Amino acid sequence: MSYDKWFNAHAQKHKKIVEKLQKSNLSDNEIVEYFYFDNMVKKEIDFCPLYKDNKKCHDIDELNCYLCACPNFRFNDEGISVYNEFKILSKCDINNGEKFMGKDVIHQDCSTCTVPHHKTYAIKNFSLDWKQMMKNVRVKSKL
Repeated sequence: MSYDKWFNAHAQKHKKIVEKLQKSNLSDNEIVEYFYFDNMVKKEIDFCPLYKDNKKCHDIDELNCYLCACPNFRFNDEGISVYNEFKILSKCDINNGEKFMGKDVIHQDCSTCTVPHHKTYAIKNFSLDWKQMMKNVRVKSKL
């Protein structure tokens, strides 16, 4: 699945849950709290493919899934730039972190970063509109 397809599909899932929570008159803080892994794995099993196996993407006690993706992630399915004949399809805007290589491509490996999965970070970057929080993730290609 391309980054764009995942991004759009996830935005729709997030929007659907947020709209349901708004109808319950939850505060912004309560909406973010609803997105804790322990709650989501029980009530929103289709939100994340890992939920079926009760598995977290990051091994932290209070994993918050409100952002799920990170506002610091950058991607372009056509490639952001080239490094040694490999297309770089994604990168991190705040830290180089780890990379993993596919066939002729390089992807950002976010598996060791927990930045967007803390409630305080979600509140700091909060919007009811997930796409608004992620407005800078799609970048232009420099190819």
